[in-house]
Amino acid sequence: MSPRRNRPRGGVEKPAAAPYDMNSERYGLERTESWQGEEWSVRMIGGGAAAKRYRCPGCDQEIPPGVPHLVAWPQYGAGVEDRRHWHKACWNARDRRSAKLQRSRNAPRY
Repeated sequence: MSPRRNRPRGGVEKPAAAPYDMNSERYGLERTESWQGEEWSVRMIGGGAAAKRYRCPGCDQEIPPGVPHLVAWPQYGAGVEDRRHWHKACWNARDRRSAKLQRSRNAPRY
């Protein structure tokens, strides 16, 4: 006697693949976002591609190597030195975050 089949035989169609969305968050693909009246280019960086340490401007914490994050820079009139590496959550909360962080007198600055 043969074992029972767990899959239906024919007649069932596979669901169609979702169309490609240009605004989807895929690693390595660049997208454009508006912030503070300026257009920003944003690129997701996967953990395998993140080889250096960066400082997130949103939370002033370090982004260690191997952690996925994103890179943002002004789209027009910007050079390589204007690129900033952000945690994804910090980038999403950039309007709610203050640029001036309050530290206690004895807090480390690294």
